[in-house]
Amino acid sequence: MPLVKRFFAEIVGTFWLVFAGCGSAVIAAVYSTGDSVPFNLGLGFLGVSFAFGLTVLTMAYAIGHISGCHLNPAVTLGLVAGGRFKAIDAIPYIIAQVIGGIAAAFTLYAIASGKEGFELGGFATNGYDALSPGKYDMISCFIAEAVLTCFFLFIIMGATDRRAPAGFAPIAIGLGLTLIHMVGIPITNLSVNPARSTGPAIVVGATALAQLWLFWSAPILGGIVGGLSYRLLFEPEA
Repeated sequence: MPLVKRFFAEIVGTFWLVFAGCGSAVIAAVYSTGDSVPFNLGLGFLGVSFAFGLTVLTMAYAIGHISGCHLNPAVTLGLVAGGRFKAIDAIPYIIAQVIGGIAAAFTLYAIASGKEGFELGGFATNGYDALSPGKYDMISCFIAEAVLTCFFLFIIMGATDRRAPAGFAPIAIGLGLTLIHMVGIPITNLSVNPARSTGPAIVVGATALAQLWLFWSAPILGGIVGGLSYRLLFEPEA
């Protein structure tokens, strides 16, 4: 597949991940019963976890055959480390993912801000210390993001291994991301994806933007370790 087609597929896929995943938190998870809302739409942590998992599952079937459906710089670099992706294509993929994430965040903001009484708040940003939902410190958040991304790459590498059952990889990867969110949302509001973190951080600015470094460095470290570990431990001998 030509790189330009894969580039635009990654933009579209990452847009969907950030728009629908973060949108579930910004729009649906904040509602509760009350005079302004006649029934309970509050998704909570569990609902948001499934929303992110479903974005990857649906896009994996939609564009997996086009670009591989990375949607995530940590996944792209992890697959490079795992020997599944050409290093020369990594930078275009990462640029596409960041473009998609930023476009989605601003589109979501344009919609959400149209509601009367809208307050920007955290806007699904990731953070540590005061910005952590559970008020976890920087070290705890770094470890969590690195470890969870590492296992996400393990799931991706294993599910897409040619020895694995064919056709089920999107389900395993989507449910894997769901489980990872169940663990990580209370800690950092979960990133494991620098492109997912960048868009909302730019919209919010200030401290969220200042803490963005962690949500690039920790997932990329974890992704590389996960991809490389699977390659060394479980790839068949040449």
